[in-house]
Amino acid sequence: MNNTFLNMASIGDFDPLNASIPATKVEITVSCRNLLDRDTFSKSDPICVLYTQGMGNKEWREFGRTEVIDNTLNPDFVGKFMLDYFFEERQNLRFDLYDVDSKSANLSKHDFLGQAYCTLGEVVGSLGSRSEKPLGGIPGKKCGTIIVKAEELNNCRESVLMQFCGNKLDKKDFFGKSDPFLVFYRSNEDSTFTICHKTEVVKNTLNPVWQAFKIPVRALCNGDYDRTIKVEVYDWDRDGSHDFIGEFSTSYRELSRGQSQFNVYEVVNPKKKGKKKKYLNSGTVTLLSFLVDIEVTFLDYIKGGTQINFTVAIDFTASNGNPAQPTSLHYMSPYQLNTYAMALKAVGEIIQDYDSDKMFPALGFGAKLPPDGRVSHEFALNGNPQNPYCAGIEGVMEAYYTSLKSVQLYGPTNFSPVINHVARYAASVKDGSQYFVLLIITDGVISDMAQTKESIVNASCLPMSIIIVGVGPAEFDAMVELDGDEVRISSRGRYAERDIVQFVPFRDYIDRTGNHILSMARLAKDVLAEIPDQFLSYMRTRGIKPSPAPPPYTPPGQPIQTQI
Repeated sequence: MNNTFLNMASIGDFDPLNASIPATKVEITVSCRNLLDRDTFSKSDPICVLYTQGMGNKEWREFGRTEVIDNTLNPDFVGKFMLDYFFEERQNLRFDLYDVDSKSANLSKHDFLGQAYCTLGEVVGSLGSRSEKPLGGIPGKKCGTIIVKAEELNNCRESVLMQFCGNKLDKKDFFGKSDPFLVFYRSNEDSTFTICHKTEVVKNTLNPVWQAFKIPVRALCNGDYDRTIKVEVYDWDRDGSHDFIGEFSTSYRELSRGQSQFNVYEVVNPKKKGKKKKYLNSGTVTLLSFLVDIEVTFLDYIKGGTQINFTVAIDFTASNGNPAQPTSLHYMSPYQLNTYAMALKAVGEIIQDYDSDKMFPALGFGAKLPPDGRVSHEFALNGNPQNPYCAGIEGVMEAYYTSLKSVQLYGPTNFSPVINHVARYAASVKDGSQYFVLLIITDGVISDMAQTKESIVNASCLPMSIIIVGVGPAEFDAMVELDGDEVRISSRGRYAERDIVQFVPFRDYIDRTGNHILSMARLAKDVLAEIPDQFLSYMRTRGIKPSPAPPPYTPPGQPIQTQI
């Protein structure tokens, strides 16, 4: 390959918006020592919440939460945070610790235990990628320390399903037998260990059979098949002071031999071994089964031909302002796109790559339609109710501009008709060949909240996702409730099967310098971020596997080359 060709390829492939592909994925593990004790009769029950900051703004957003560990001031959390690590960005992190007192997902209902700030680069750059910081945030109190570890992940898509049983484990309880559970650790580059799985507790037995569990290979050994995996066996105690029964070591390679004489492990308690000459072991643990599963990704489905159908619904209520006035959110300036057009273009131009026919239904709601002025909450922007499809995003934009000239902005703001419109289509194809994304762009306060919640709960078991972009200066408190990130949405006692709504206010993404391209890129990146996971959660719960990718295309008349 000559040099000119190489240079051409690299320039052709360079896309400035997608240039910041993460150098790597990093897994963050959190431990704390000497946390504040907020509980009167027992120790705190801590949880750690990670916040990150957005690209353009400095607003902290919740990234994720660990599990709650009961009754300890020195938690080693099992739940990990997976972060994309960009060398060229300052990625600020904030860790907040709470003592969990109830089942509420609302953090203000729990006791604050302290917080620490750092950057991802700081953790990665520390010795052994391990950073220890004092927790602060409560004046006049020592809140203990937080230990944040980062480990670079090999992109390893395998998961493994394993099951273990124990035999003749040591009796630790005075009255009954033991209540055994296993804790798995993978070894790190610096020969320390990181917890990666805990089994459930099997009560009152010395011969437990634990449930099979599934774990990503990268979590078990970071994709290194010969790395040590340490397993500790404990007897569970209610007060959190679990008794150590013993331990053994293995590796992914050993485990992968499956059920055999190689996979019966002696559980050894080093203290006992040192003291007692005749000590053999504290029982054995046997691997009963070992099954490898390749985790499929969003792109596997796309490769296999799943189509993403994009529908847009635009708010034509009077609160947007008279489209002829420059103050209107629907104002058509000859010089620049209005916010509706920007949001539509930003999201549409990315999604259209996953839709082969590039024909998009475009709907409007909240307007009086010609000729008789009836109010509609589900009308075709192109004026053709039998066929609301527009050719490409440009076609949608054109239909939007045309309908602005012919309809009268009115009200109220009802979402449920357009959600039900898309749900009818989604209900007719549940075989995994199609997935539907509805983009609703609105300026404000929703009028049919109860019906919309009902529609979303019904749609949550269909192959669809809903993106709501709020434009203009209104308060969008009600929308946050529809976005089920904090509390799963419910209607009349029924909860949504999965979270399918992503809401964002456009104003959070507008570039201060007036760079609309950047504003649109930021918006699209954020609103589309949840779609692959929502898509996968639908496919997985339905047991739908990706279709095999079609064979590469061979132009007609060309013989298929056979390898000899």
